[in-house]
Amino acid sequence: MLRWTVIFLVIAIIAAIFGFGGIAAGAASIAKILFYIFLVLFIISLIFGGVRKTDL
Repeated sequence: MLRWTVIFLVIAIIAAIFGFGGIAAGAASIAKILFYIFLVLFIISLIFGGVRKTDL
């Protein structure tokens, strides 16, 4: 998911350089949403990975 965030960020930067403001804003907002989803999933995986039970 982080890969898609970087892709949309690069699209936003390239669109901004060429003057496509609407496309750049849309791609940047998609990248921001994907980054927040990635961050939440990463924190959840850290929490559940640290709480894993071990059977002895």
